[in-house]
Formats: sequence, C-alpha cells, structure tokens
Amino acid sequence: MGRAFEFRKARKFKRWAAMAKTFTRIGKDIVMAVKAGGPDPETNSRLRAIIQNAKAANMPKDNVLRAIKNASDKDTADYKEIVYEGYAMHGIAVLVETATNNHVRTVANVRSYFNKCGGTFGTTGSVSFMFDHNCNFKIKKDGLDAEELELELIDFGAEEVFVEEDGILIYGPFESFGAIQGELEKRGIEIISSGFERIPNITKELTEAEAEDVSKLIEKIEEDDDVQNVYTTMV
Repeated sequence: MGRAFEFRKARKFKRWAAMAKTFTRIGKDIVMAVKAGGPDPETNSRLRAIIQNAKAANMPKDNVLRAIKNASDKDTADYKEIVYEGYAMHGIAVLVETATNNHVRTVANVRSYFNKCGGTFGTTGSVSFMFDHNCNFKIKKDGLDAEELELELIDFGAEEVFVEEDGILIYGPFESFGAIQGELEKRGIEIISSGFERIPNITKELTEAEAEDVSKLIEKIEEDDDVQNVYTTMV
C-alpha cells in the first residue's frame, strides 16, 4: 500500500485510541458522579458538567445514557479517585490522577512504570505542592465582554479569563468550581466544557534527549486504563 497509507493508518489508529481513552475517562467520571449525587443532571451539578464534557468530546448520547444507567445499578463497582506522585528521570516531578476500583492493582502498576523508566515512586505530598489545583470552564462567546465578565466573576473565585477563537476560558482555584458553575448557569451562559487540572508552579527545561526519557514514562503511565491524567513539571 505504500508509506503514505501506513502513515495515515497509524495516525487514524492513534486518534481512535485517544478517543477510546477519553470515552473511558468520561465513563468513569459519570459513575463517580452518579454514585455521589444521583442520576438526575438537574439536581447533580457534577453530572451535568460531565455530560457537557461528553458532548464537547463528541461522545455519542447513547453511550452517556448507558453509562448513567449502569452507574445507577447498585452492583456496578464504584471508582475512587487516587493521586500518585513521584519523580521521572532528570528531576521532573510527576503527578498521576487515577480512577480505580482496585487500588492495589493500580498502585502496583504505577510504581512499576516509575521503576522501569528510571523514575522514583514517591509518597503522598512529595510533589503535589509543586502544582496548583485549578478548575476551568470553556464558554461560548455570544457577544460577552471578557474583561467585564472577569470582573463580575471575581467574587465567585475566578482568577483569569482568556479569549480564544472558539470560546472564552475561565480559570479559578479547585474549590471555586461550584460557585463559578452556578453563576454561569444562573446567567444563562452556555458552558461548552469544564474540568480540573494541575498547573506546575515550578518548571524545568530539558534537552531533547532528556525530554524523551521523561516522555517514555509519561506514555507508559497514560496507557494504563486506571489513569485519568498525568501532569509534570517538564517544560
């Protein structure tokens, strides 16, 4: 078939794999949200946010409804959010967010990835202080003035507002998620997606070869089905 065909095929498979990983992550988020607050998005703000994220990720509606239904079954295993910490090669801090129904399996797997890739598996708190835990929202522009909106949302915890081509991004501390979400919904502003992320407040620049060493560990960790997100201090 030729190299061009093989390249396109490999790229397509990689895109499918990434999509499957995203759907799996959202499915787990739905289970945790339903177990914690019930299956009705009208009364479960966290579930409502996850459904918005599913839509933004082009997850089929049938998949979302099926996940909610399955999560409502008392026999469906619950997932726990557990964060693991450590160091990759060259002094790069790594923070791993997981959602697991078997923490013994997960911790053993994550520890093995660090060990096999020349890293060090750390204890709780060993690197988390290097990251700010933030919430974020992406909303439709709809003629909104970003500067004015930022001033109005400060009282609800918003810290930064950025304008992009396809929307407006709002950032705030982790604990302000509910307040910002509630105010946006109260104003009738359409939320495209929302979530949480950890932004490093300490970073380190590596050479190309060093960065490749760290990337091997990150890729290995991200392949694990229990892993939701991986954050590092690598520039």
